[in-house]
Amino acid sequence: MQYEVEVKFRLVSVDEVIERLDALGISLAEPIEQRDAYFNHPSRDFAQTDEAFRIRSVGDANRLTYKGPKVDEQTKTRQEIEVPIEAGETARLQMSAMLTSLGFRAVRTVIKYRRSGHLEREGRAFEVALDELPAVGHFLELETLADESDWQSTRDELLALADQLQLSAPDIERRAYLELLLESDNSATTS
Repeated sequence: MQYEVEVKFRLVSVDEVIERLDALGISLAEPIEQRDAYFNHPSRDFAQTDEAFRIRSVGDANRLTYKGPKVDEQTKTRQEIEVPIEAGETARLQMSAMLTSLGFRAVRTVIKYRRSGHLEREGRAFEVALDELPAVGHFLELETLADESDWQSTRDELLALADQLQLSAPDIERRAYLELLLESDNSATTS
């Protein structure tokens, strides 16, 4: 079983973090738009079970992703199953229609702007993502993949990388972008 080992930090100073990334030899690509259309299961509430199910679109590329419940209290480590689906807007709309026909409910679409970078360390590839969510803020995600048997040691490597970047535990954000946007939506309607 494959696990996505991930930690996300809310950023105060984007420029400082970019300087620290540069010092480690991590350069970030130009921003790309990612659209994540989230769905809820017909017979269980993913918000309650800590799961996620989405269609991610980047340009013409589409991927269907399921994320299981988080497995620790410190990071966003969880099982991840991701399947590419046909490219293009028509395919994305057809997949959405199929899911709603099966009883899944569209929850919300999250749009973010991501600058990605990569780091190889001791034979492991780490992805670094600087994300901007309009009306929510800037975040830095560090992630890699691990087998079920070694996700904990992989998590420790990831946290050591975060420490090198001077990112600390108080800035860890365990909530998904979907949760943050729904909270932002709720506070905007009650203001």
